[in-house]
Amino acid sequence: MSAAAVEYPWGSKPEHEVPLLDVANLLMEQNPGLRAEIIGGILTVTPPADFQHADVLTDLMLPFISAGLHGKETRIVQAVGIWLPSGPSDYAIPDLAVVDADYAEHIVESNCADPVIFRLVAEVTSSNYNNDLRDKPRAYAEAKVPAYLIINRKHGRVHLLTNPVGDSYENHELFASGQQLTLPASVGPEGAPAVTLDVADLLHT
Repeated sequence: MSAAAVEYPWGSKPEHEVPLLDVANLLMEQNPGLRAEIIGGILTVTPPADFQHADVLTDLMLPFISAGLHGKETRIVQAVGIWLPSGPSDYAIPDLAVVDADYAEHIVESNCADPVIFRLVAEVTSSNYNNDLRDKPRAYAEAKVPAYLIINRKHGRVHLLTNPVGDSYENHELFASGQQLTLPASVGPEGAPAVTLDVADLLHT
């Protein structure tokens, strides 16, 4: 997927300009399927996913469901908004997330939820992969999301980032086809089995 960005430093836009959040909402309302996100005061618009992108997401969901993560305590959701502390109107829409089941009680604005309910966010890269690899790790770390999983189709590997401190993750592990990775137990409810992912399955190699 390609992405287009509209940017100006927040707090310095001309008075006649429409607020970025209003622009983002209008774009998505008029163009169903588009995904608009604001990270660090930059509005990025991404077109709908391709079939392989959607297929990878389904493959990712299956072990989560098998481990009981879609139940009474946690839920697996796709393309929902997370409100970010990096700017006054900042939010992101991760491809997939594991959230607390009481998410409806934590909606902040524009159908985005408080980051406190997010246990894991996951992105499947497309042509705008730099956004997932550079901007979103900083944003998700600042939001204190415990785990960030990146299915990096561009470079043929999977990233697992954990332990957010400040605007970065202390732990950044890389996995290649032929390897397996196990997610932190904190991603699921207490007592749930650990989720182990086969990298080759996710990269379709």
